[in-house]
Amino acid sequence: MAVALKIVLVIICIALIGVVLLQSSKSAGLGSISGGAEQIMGKAKARGIDAVLNKITVVLAALFIVLSITVAYIVK
Repeated sequence: MAVALKIVLVIICIALIGVVLLQSSKSAGLGSISGGAEQIMGKAKARGIDAVLNKITVVLAALFIVLSITVAYIVK
């Protein structure tokens, strides 16, 4: 069970990193995908994509914290 939880934790960690990198920033970092969406679909669509990415980030971060505590408790 510990191995399965560790695998899920790694998958969530990689997903969290990807979602954070996809978010647009004020200094135009790696958020080029949403920047392209802004040019194609307008600014309202880009703001919608940013809102969805923010919600996904919150959910993945919460899952990451809960799974980290759970794995630490089980391995102990």
